[in-house]
Amino acid sequence: MDLDANQLTALIRKDPEAATIQLIELFYERVYAFLRRLAYHDADAADLTQQTFSRIQRALASFVGRSSVTSWIHGIAYHVYIDWRRAQRPTESRPSEWWAECVSPCSPPDQSTAETDLANHLFACVDRLPPDLRESIHLHYYQELTLQETADAMDVATSTVKYRLRQALAELQKQMAEQRHPPPSARLKTV
Repeated sequence: MDLDANQLTALIRKDPEAATIQLIELFYERVYAFLRRLAYHDADAADLTQQTFSRIQRALASFVGRSSVTSWIHGIAYHVYIDWRRAQRPTESRPSEWWAECVSPCSPPDQSTAETDLANHLFACVDRLPPDLRESIHLHYYQELTLQETADAMDVATSTVKYRLRQALAELQKQMAEQRHPPPSARLKTV
């Protein structure tokens, strides 16, 4: 069950503690998954998720329903991540074990290897994108936010999100095509 803005504002007025509990129950896993993709590590994602819900609890009284609950929460999570990234400046890359854990276990066994390889390659390509493109991809495609919700979460115009997504998809297509058909000079090196 999702909570709409009107239900949340009514619950905040009635019982702010119950509103906080309900938000945690409804959104904890999604926020954690989003932050895990951005922060690279479980422990960092858990800390950032805790900070996000702490900030949500403090900001609960200021929620007036100008955006959806989902985009409001993801906006807070995104800003918590940005603040953390500015403070920490993590420089290590994601280990391959982390990528292996991200793959959905729902695939049939005969497709598992191919999907794992493709997912690992795609995740690696997304990871190489500039931060604004990568974060747009994560919010819109991995977190399944609408264009408007993504724009609200990132504090940018919807047209900016559309542009970033087009740019990111073009770059991903280019990277994926280069993997399938490396330039002749690269083929010579592997022989």
